[in-house]
Amino acid sequence: MAKIVAVLPAYNAEKTLERTLKDIPAGSVDEIILVDDCSKDGTVALARKLGLTVVVHENNKGYGGNQKTCYAEALKRGADIVIMIHPDYQYDARLAPILAGLIERDVCDVVLGNRIRTRREALEGGMPLYKYFFNRMLTIIENFATGQNLGEWHSGLRAYSAKVLNTIPWEKNSDDFVFDQQFLIQAAACRFRLGDVPVAARYFEEASSINFRRSVVYGLSTLWLLAQFFLHQSRVVRLELLTAKT
Repeated sequence: MAKIVAVLPAYNAEKTLERTLKDIPAGSVDEIILVDDCSKDGTVALARKLGLTVVVHENNKGYGGNQKTCYAEALKRGADIVIMIHPDYQYDARLAPILAGLIERDVCDVVLGNRIRTRREALEGGMPLYKYFFNRMLTIIENFATGQNLGEWHSGLRAYSAKVLNTIPWEKNSDDFVFDQQFLIQAAACRFRLGDVPVAARYFEEASSINFRRSVVYGLSTLWLLAQFFLHQSRVVRLELLTAKT
């Protein structure tokens, strides 16, 4: 049986952590690791009270930096499949066994939750109109550039096989939000099988989100990554970021 580990990159998640955990189906994961990125609330105390494995950063490392610790810890504990679940309750953790099952049954190597099954559902779930627009435009461009067919490239609900984590040089990625896009483009460059499943969009006060300015920076960084992907795949340049570990 595959060892399935859920990792929770946390920052000020005290108000939503318990709700997130209650949604993870009993017995669907073998261990839950919460990595706290210098929260200013009671996230760490609550996580320990709930019996989670807790890792605390001494300094704030950012969203991507938090994920790096998550994956390193999961692999250290012998994970075969790693599911990233945001502890801010923005994503439906009930899907954890479905994401893991697609990997365990060798259907996919990477599985994402797709919040954009329909425009109506995404907007009614609270997704700001400008985020919906940017999400759609970037996803279309990313699918075309990489030859993939994902419904959404910008989801924070993800599952990876250990093989993916041991192959992709994610340690070299940004510590900021663009980490997620680097990871997927690396997966595409290394020819892993990417898939997704529908998941509800949840936007509310306690859910984490980046503002308009950072969204623009994120979008421009994604386009630059795609340009690098094209040059790498065309063998014009060889980029270590997009090359499998040896």
